[in-house]
Amino acid sequence: MSCCSPEELEFINNNKSSQHYQKGQLIYQEGSQAMGLFCIYQGKVKLSKAAGDNKEQIVHLLHAGEVAGYRALVAGVRYTHSAVALEDCVVCFLPRPDFLHLVQANQQFAAALMQLLAHALGRAEQRMLHLAYKPVRERLALALLQVQQTFHEEGDALPFRIALGREDLAAIVGTAKETVSRLLSEFKDAGLIATRGSQITILRPTRLQELATMYD
Repeated sequence: MSCCSPEELEFINNNKSSQHYQKGQLIYQEGSQAMGLFCIYQGKVKLSKAAGDNKEQIVHLLHAGEVAGYRALVAGVRYTHSAVALEDCVVCFLPRPDFLHLVQANQQFAAALMQLLAHALGRAEQRMLHLAYKPVRERLALALLQVQQTFHEEGDALPFRIALGREDLAAIVGTAKETVSRLLSEFKDAGLIATRGSQITILRPTRLQELATMYD
């Protein structure tokens, strides 16, 4: 919201609401009408789609300060994915009329929104290519690095660690949970990561990067 004037920031504060979500709780559902903009104030969120085989595909991960639901708002369509809390979260909500008012009244806000949409399109194209051409091992290495890039906070001690279930990783990679578990064991034996329950620690990100880009 750095592109907003003090008056617009006050407008947002006066019209937004905030909601606490527990881990695993649905924030909005795929197929429902887009009613407003969601901003992650605290916590981690996954955006996922239901696949035809009743499996989940995670299309994006969000951290504090990022927004969700904007594409459906701009297009005037229903949500094409669901948003689910990966951990306990606080999420702010700005109703659709107020969001559209900012888009129409503030050119900088509209330009920033266009950049978000362009980046989202780029991610979707890249994901499609990875699913089509990268072997599962390389996709898993890339997914671990993307999780680190998304959730690592500046100033945090290395190595990076996160609690992320095998099912969620499989939904990011686009493969079966059993395949992810087997490959994680191989990564662990090779000293690339350490695991303890659902917690994964990345020990050798450079080697993971080499593995992720082997076929680029």
